Amino acid sequence: MYFKVNSSIIIGGFFVAENYFAKVGGGQNSKIIAFRSAHLPRKERNLTGIDQQSSQISPDKPIQIAMCSTMAKPFKDQNYFELKRQCLEEGKLFEDPEFPACDASLFYNTPPQGRVEWKRPQELSEDPHLVVNGISSHDLHQGKLGNCWFVAACSCLALRQNLWQKVVPNVEEQDWVSDNPDQNVGIFHFCFWRFGEWIDVVIDDRLPTVDNELIYCHSNDRNEFWSALLEKAYAKMAGSYEALDGGNTAEAIVDFTGAVAESIDMIDGHYSHDIIERAKLFEDLLKVQRRDGLISCYIMPLSSDEFEGQTEMGLVKGHAYSVTEILKMPLEEKCLPWQKTKKLFMIRLRNPWGKSEWNGPWSDSSEEWKKVSQAERKKLRLTIENDGEFWMSFEDWCKNFTDVDVCRIVNTSFFSIHKTWEKKMIRGEWKKNRDPMLNRAGGCLNNAATFFQNPQYIFDVKKSQDKVMICLQQKDKRIYKREGKGDNLVIGFEIFKVEANREYRMHKVTVQEKMATSMYIDNRMVFSKLCLKEGRYVLIPTTFRPDTEAEFILRLFTDVPSELRELTLHRPRGACLDILRGFVARVSQVKVHSVSRLRCQDPYIGANPYIVIKCENQKVRSPVQKSTLSAIFNTQAIFYQRNIASPIVVQVWHSGLLCDKFMGQVRISVSPNYPRSLQKFQLQDRGSREDYDMPGHITIKVVTSDDLVEF
Repeated sequence: MYFKVNSSIIIGGFFVAENYFAKVGGGQNSKIIAFRSAHLPRKERNLTGIDQQSSQISPDKPIQIAMCSTMAKPFKDQNYFELKRQCLEEGKLFEDPEFPACDASLFYNTPPQGRVEWKRPQELSEDPHLVVNGISSHDLHQGKLGNCWFVAACSCLALRQNLWQKVVPNVEEQDWVSDNPDQNVGIFHFCFWRFGEWIDVVIDDRLPTVDNELIYCHSNDRNEFWSALLEKAYAKMAGSYEALDGGNTAEAIVDFTGAVAESIDMIDGHYSHDIIERAKLFEDLLKVQRRDGLISCYIMPLSSDEFEGQTEMGLVKGHAYSVTEILKMPLEEKCLPWQKTKKLFMIRLRNPWGKSEWNGPWSDSSEEWKKVSQAERKKLRLTIENDGEFWMSFEDWCKNFTDVDVCRIVNTSFFSIHKTWEKKMIRGEWKKNRDPMLNRAGGCLNNAATFFQNPQYIFDVKKSQDKVMICLQQKDKRIYKREGKGDNLVIGFEIFKVEANREYRMHKVTVQEKMATSMYIDNRMVFSKLCLKEGRYVLIPTTFRPDTEAEFILRLFTDVPSELRELTLHRPRGACLDILRGFVARVSQVKVHSVSRLRCQDPYIGANPYIVIKCENQKVRSPVQKSTLSAIFNTQAIFYQRNIASPIVVQVWHSGLLCDKFMGQVRISVSPNYPRSLQKFQLQDRGSREDYDMPGHITIKVVTSDDLVEF
């Protein structure tokens, strides 16, 4: 089921939410489930740049994927090159013991119709090939399995040569050799990005057929088998072909690319009628497409009865479409070089069925194409045939589709003309324990008593403002469908802005600010794109329910290094020197909210104030506020005090061109009984003049406790 959890209300095992579900599949065994997809622009069909690599590779070394420096880990410890070498030496065809040609590999519940025979491509074609004239999105047809989500993802993959060459490595080396049939031993391998690492999946080439026809994914060309073999490798990871029935397009694309997937609700975004927001979305998707991103979309059915029902315009509800092109199309030819032409925002989609197209404006044979020059139509490769691919205006697309999934290929290479992101990935685990200090399965924020018992991660935003992308991913559970445990957990995360010097776990919210809450959903991935101000943040990933155990990976992308790390300690550790310097006896939190009515330091700018918070030998400094005599800071600090008599000192300074100037301070002696509300203080001088007032006020909140794990 697809949950967009906006509350903790549960009815009959279903979460009440704004959007409910989408049934995705295409076959009789289709299921009610959510799916997410992706996009790519078209490429020429060729094999330029594919290197043939030698099969003489040591079996104890990781496999290097062609065209990529990524190292792939053998799935189930099966090394493709070692297994192929053994088959060549023994003169036999490879038979995969890990995914045998039997019913268990086909299904766990509902068998396919007809008498299934496993056949090798040589038995189905006189001249079989892995790829014929390059890989194209038009190569694929879904077959009798409800996995349009997977086929849509393959269509997207086929449009990017640099991406599919990672998934389908060493095409020439793997292909059948017509003039040397002894080299064809029926073994192939494909690479997938799974749970933070590339894995290499080995299969034999025995494919399920009925009446000598492939029953699942297949190509237009009867002698091309890359799509059928790729599907088999993916089914092997899932445990069976039936485990692929119903799914999420975006998840498949992430498995192909390692991308991060973002879901866009077209209704919530008001893209159908808000022209400004629609234009922003178009520019964003155009940028994604130009940077090798992948996009897919679907129409959410209002009930299960509407699944695979067609709209008046020919679109299929609950069905994954891959986006194959986005562009600004000129409607007239230029007469002069400097002349501007009217351009229309256009989008091209493909139905993985290979038929059933949009029949509204800008469909294949519509009158609107008369407005476009013959040269432009030729450039767009407009075809008048029911091949499943069609054009729409971006406006019509926004009005007809309810959900879009954007898979972003995040650039982390410094050798690029595009923005380079700093990436940090951490593996974690929700693990329950009876001891609250050791429990790491506290559930979502609805569970106030246990929420802070989840894993906690801290990171820094070092620019005045930075874009941050966060992806939380759980392990794929399809392999457990056979046992009736294949459903994803409902997961999400919370982000808090915390004290600038925090190094220990949070235990409650006092002065901290909750900055963001992700969607809680039973997708394999949860994604958020945020803009955060300078400071320190704690990210808490959770399951929806407490006491739920699972592994996860957390990926964080920022403009500058974030120093993402896990918080494991609850309080400062004791040390031998504590006997001399004293033991930590008190913890105090300070939040400087604002300053006002400061003394002018410069006739042109007023002042550039900043805050310094000090206690014992520790201090925290805020960012500088420019050209103001009143400013809101919300700067936080936390101090673990050895001498409980030590005051907390909060100073205000002016950042000058040559030197900084003191503008006033307050000294606060606190105890656990000190008021925990915001307090307004008059600024005072320092040293021997600390009893004298200075111009300006400062508003501060201080919270103190002798329980070192209260905060």
